[in-house]
Amino acid sequence: MDIKVIDKEFAVCKINDVTEVNFNDEFCFVGKTDEELSLVCSSEFVPKNTIVCDSGWRAFRIEGILDFSLTGILARAADILANAKIPIFAVSTYNTDYILIKNEFFRKALDVLKENNYVIKVG
Repeated sequence: MDIKVIDKEFAVCKINDVTEVNFNDEFCFVGKTDEELSLVCSSEFVPKNTIVCDSGWRAFRIEGILDFSLTGILARAADILANAKIPIFAVSTYNTDYILIKNEFFRKALDVLKENNYVIKVG
């Protein structure tokens, strides 16, 4: 399985509303439930109306478009990282999965995945 490193720092936020979200940001994930409104965005674009923010995340994506019939793609990577004591924050889109990892664990995460037959693509 190939993973692509995203050369950007991210923030995970809880926000009041989307009025200040920069939807022109190359990476912007909004999640809304009956209990909260969450945002994952580039650290440089954290909205001013953020309630709470946790910055210092790096990310990679599973390469390719994942068919909905595939099983265990995210679970396998998450299990490998969990066994290495690396916490993750996962986001899925229609095409693929993204895994965010705090800066201090990122290099170790890539090394562990490489040891488990993942191909790491940078750039």
